Amino acid sequence: MTSPLDIVIVGLTLSSSWGNGHATTYRALIRGLEANGHRVLFLERDVPWYAANRDLPDPDFCRLVYYSDVDGMIGSHAERLQAADAVIVGSYVPEGVQVIDRLMDLGVRRLCFYDIDTPVTLAKLARGDEEYIARRQMPLLDAYFSFSGGEVLDRLQREFGVRTARALYCSVDASRYEHTGEPFVWDLGYLGTYSPDRQPTLERLLIEPARRLPHRRFVVAGPQYPADITWPDNVARIEHLPPSEHASFYSRQRFTLNVTRADMIAAGWSPSVRLFEAAACRTPIISDAWRGLDELLPEGRALVIARDTDDVVEALTAIDEPARLALADSARAIVLHEHTGLARARGFAAALADLPETLDQPGQPRISA
Repeated sequence: MTSPLDIVIVGLTLSSSWGNGHATTYRALIRGLEANGHRVLFLERDVPWYAANRDLPDPDFCRLVYYSDVDGMIGSHAERLQAADAVIVGSYVPEGVQVIDRLMDLGVRRLCFYDIDTPVTLAKLARGDEEYIARRQMPLLDAYFSFSGGEVLDRLQREFGVRTARALYCSVDASRYEHTGEPFVWDLGYLGTYSPDRQPTLERLLIEPARRLPHRRFVVAGPQYPADITWPDNVARIEHLPPSEHASFYSRQRFTLNVTRADMIAAGWSPSVRLFEAAACRTPIISDAWRGLDELLPEGRALVIARDTDDVVEALTAIDEPARLALADSARAIVLHEHTGLARARGFAAALADLPETLDQPGQPRISA
């Protein structure tokens, strides 16, 4: 086991799961770190949209501190930042470029980036959009932990000069995601915030099947869907579903649908946390197709890959109960072995411990790779 580490994470949000996938990703990882004996300080920008929707304002597995501006955050925590074994900055942190620059000037022992949006980040950088990380900063980082694996890691090193690129997939807290034993309410459900690039797939793989199967029941949970969407009568809507209700939601579905953003399909090897949550709850998954999915959850054995409406209709009408349960059990076994927060935290801590300290003397600014 890795010796206890002192880790500081500057992330988008830990306190609120509203409209983002970052909070649940951080929660599973940090709970795993705490269970493995590591200490974590999480610094979160205090913004009104998360402040109004906090479902975990005071976690018991780490210290969470809100800050109002970059200068104040650095000034208040400079000593802890310099002493930490590693400082991690996450994607989509407000004024992220300034945060990284200030940490470089401060001289932290190991400075890393955790990109929970890697395909989106690379697409933004290709357009010259440096919203939360600048291309010039990437070679100066000690490690770049990526939501996406596979070919993306080679690209980070080859095109962007990243020294060390490692996959850090999302994970699930198995103690909070398990089947609740509730009776089925829906034949197929989907959990996800509205996204314009996902909506055509949701139309093809859930809304059109609902039209073809009017006696079956469907559900879509998540915020920000436009008011002008026409939902079939047999599709229920839930505006927001906090993580505390996810296990119940999955457990009441015969199948659940996974829909992936276009940038992540293009990159491949970018599993959503929803895959792992559903599998841990023993709910069979129907997913769109992308490179690397079969390596995580083998098609036909651990999930159904749907390429069109007919594939979904067939899964809902032709897969019998023993086959449905076999899919669920296979996916659950894989996830509980490889994709829990405890497993992910062990790998993450080991990777951090293996990184050399860039600075001979902490507190000195890093000025070159």
